Amino acid sequence: MSRFKSFDGVEIYYRIWGNSSARPPVLLHHGYVANSRVNLVMPGIVRRLTRAGRRVITFDARGHGRSGKPHGQAAYGESRMVTDLACLLDELGLEEIDLVGYSMGATVALLAATQESRIRRLVAGGVGGDILNLDSPHRAHGRKALANAMLANRWGIRNRTLAGFRLLAEMVWADRKAMAAQALAFHAERIPLEQITAPTLIVVGDNYPFALQPGKLQKAIAGAELKVIAGDHTSVLVKPRFQRAIVDFLN
Repeated sequence: MSRFKSFDGVEIYYRIWGNSSARPPVLLHHGYVANSRVNLVMPGIVRRLTRAGRRVITFDARGHGRSGKPHGQAAYGESRMVTDLACLLDELGLEEIDLVGYSMGATVALLAATQESRIRRLVAGGVGGDILNLDSPHRAHGRKALANAMLANRWGIRNRTLAGFRLLAEMVWADRKAMAAQALAFHAERIPLEQITAPTLIVVGDNYPFALQPGKLQKAIAGAELKVIAGDHTSVLVKPRFQRAIVDFLN
């Protein structure tokens, strides 16, 4: 378990799992509100990869888990998380990785793949065609509603999705002020997916409203593969088919 200070002084927590391998390490990026332990370790994804002979790196995104938690909106956004990722690669002296991102982490991973040459293979999990419309004006309302849900009285939240995020934040002892800041800073510009050259796998559950029409995302990335697994946004993480799809693609 280690920490380093990223480009703007925010402390980032990371951990390395498994033994050295001839293949590049696999870097895993978790989703919003969660952390590497909740999204990646407890569901067995880290164990599945290390048993397949891969060295794995997990880290908690800024505002999440054991990493630093500034409260200002200016400290957040997936673009800053991409820079954190690049700083971590520099910290470890890595020239090549396989990158797996889930949900918010998938947005980070896709953004990183448009600008980071050290990514050999890419997995984007838990996202669908909606990621093609991050610059849509209607998404601004959703970002504000999510931020408000993080700070409001939980019993007054009527929207089930917002209530679910708020409940998760309480379950994992998230810093809700940091979560509200990240909600307001969610990436709101088009991702130039046509610039991605790393072989890419899109893997999603078949029962999650935020990952609809994954085929649209597949078509936007040259040569991308698509796997749809039975399950919702949370349950799919523990499914053997989901984990096997990642391992097989990366290997």
